[in-house]
Amino acid sequence: MAWRVHALTCVFGVASWVAINGMWVELPVLVPQIPEGWYLPSYLTVLIQLANVGPLAITLAHRFRPGCMDEVPIIYAILALGAVACLLLAFLWDRTTVIAGADRSTALLALTFFLSLVDCTSSVTFLPFMMRLQPGYMTSYYVGEGLSGLLPGLVALGQGAGFSTCVNVSLADANGTAGDNGTLIYEVQTEYQAPNFSPQIFFLILCGMMAASMAAFVMLNHLPLARREYSHEGLQNLGSRRHGEVTAAGQREPSQRESNGVSLEPSALDTTHTFDVLESPSIAEYVGIKYFVAIFLILAWANGLTNGVLPSVQSYSCLPYGNTAYHLSATLAALANPIACFVAIFKPSRSQLVLSMLTLLGSVFGAYILAMAIMSPCPLLLGTDAGTILIV
Repeated sequence: MAWRVHALTCVFGVASWVAINGMWVELPVLVPQIPEGWYLPSYLTVLIQLANVGPLAITLAHRFRPGCMDEVPIIYAILALGAVACLLLAFLWDRTTVIAGADRSTALLALTFFLSLVDCTSSVTFLPFMMRLQPGYMTSYYVGEGLSGLLPGLVALGQGAGFSTCVNVSLADANGTAGDNGTLIYEVQTEYQAPNFSPQIFFLILCGMMAASMAAFVMLNHLPLARREYSHEGLQNLGSRRHGEVTAAGQREPSQRESNGVSLEPSALDTTHTFDVLESPSIAEYVGIKYFVAIFLILAWANGLTNGVLPSVQSYSCLPYGNTAYHLSATLAALANPIACFVAIFKPSRSQLVLSMLTLLGSVFGAYILAMAIMSPCPLLLGTDAGTILIV
């Protein structure tokens, strides 16, 4: 296998979730500067779930028009959409419009929905394309998918979140003069210090990552070096799509007289013998239906916490401890997933006991985070290093 194709596959895989992961790690910088404030994570969670209309549409198209949809044009479209959305975010993230008498970050929310549509749809388009390549390249793709969380997290760590300080500000009275007794009126206000570089630079970096992934995809489609690494089945299915000879299962239908060089004429078939068709057992039958159901319940619970509940309340649970705590929580959470996947490669475990214990431990941490969000803005251990370390 060619190492250059491995590299292209890895760069292509980065586009799978890099945009949304980038949005999550940038929230500590965005939240203090936009009208939605602490509500923004909740809005983003809803937008991401609504974007699942993309994979639903792809699934329905495969169901009712099997074999008629080529994933390559769709991948081109979503990669271009992701790059353009990141580019527009760099210049429009702080633009607001008045809706129902209040300022709303319409550009940020609308473009975030398009980024969510890109990343959600990638789950049902990137993998079918990867099946065209030899199976050994799937590992490189998953490495790139892990980097989609690692790279934005590292960029966010370099950016920082700035610091907030409380300062006394002198104010004049309503007439524009000092108070009647000749003294000034003072008010304590929060002053935010800028991070190392602006959100505009961050979104431009995300745009560059999406553009690099699109360039890698173009090369995987057209470079002779990459096409030589296509599997036999991938080339066969590709040729079948181009000639429109696709069956309901998405594979080329062999001719009546020939299949792999073997005649299928009725006279040529040996009808004096019967053969037993052996069907391989399903996964559920192999591992046991109870274990199979338990795994799916654990997956549903873990995904519900990590992708829905906890991100939506992160601002309430972390911001009372300071902007630095919020920044580190969001950034390290993005780094945790690829690190955990890397560890699982070398220390795999199929034990239901181990999976249950890890799920229980994660649920305990999740319950603590939810409790702090409910108690916000006065959670436990507020103003202490222990509270900050624990919430991070």
